[in-house]
Amino acid sequence: MKIATISQARRLEMSPAEARLREDLAAAYRLVALYGWDDLLFTHLSVRIPGPDHHFLLNPFGLMFEEVTASSLVKVDLDGNVIEPAEARINPAGFTIHSAVHAARADAQCVMHLHTVAGVGVSCQEQGLLPMHQEAMLLQAQLAYHDYEGIAFDHDERPRLVADLGDAIYMILRNHGTLVVGRSVAEAFARMYHLERACQMQVAATAGGAALRWPGENVQAVTRRQGADQHQWVADDYIWPALLRRLDRQGSDFRD
Repeated sequence: MKIATISQARRLEMSPAEARLREDLAAAYRLVALYGWDDLLFTHLSVRIPGPDHHFLLNPFGLMFEEVTASSLVKVDLDGNVIEPAEARINPAGFTIHSAVHAARADAQCVMHLHTVAGVGVSCQEQGLLPMHQEAMLLQAQLAYHDYEGIAFDHDERPRLVADLGDAIYMILRNHGTLVVGRSVAEAFARMYHLERACQMQVAATAGGAALRWPGENVQAVTRRQGADQHQWVADDYIWPALLRRLDRQGSDFRD
């Protein structure tokens, strides 16, 4: 299968901001594959390009996450029209979810949605993510839920998804998976890492059937407040450069 890419000439013409966002988003796809969070060709990471057109970037349908590069990413508008490469294809279900969030949330420059085993596992549990450990308690005050309505082909679902998300930054899509938003690709990836870890820890803690030790309500409240004090610069200035160095050590071609 031949995947359309942006020409080198077009890469040279685009704004520095778009070129940087393409590289960061391609890196995020590679990192999702590296951590084992991908799901064949499905689920999506997107980033909004600054400007009045409200365009955003998605992966082309047909590439594994480990194959995504900066030039293969597809630029689309909020109506689902492919801007470039003109012959590229996208997954309509992915467009539905991401377009809804990008249109509604100015702070959601990057949106990430996954179907990991742990994330889907917790999404199927009646009580959702439980405040049984530090990772979950830190997220609790900023976590929303959205009920499953079938594969997200129906654009009528978008207002309900946005209403359920509200101003939260983490969301569990019940019986489906997880979603986060971020003011940068770096921040969104760091948030997804913490949400995914929280789900993994819950699955591990409940798997053996042993009695669980619960933190006191006063400690839960303190930890929730601490989790609300998040600093974007930690993800942008420290976590993300370290992750990019990891990709570079592996000789990754995500910047192509």
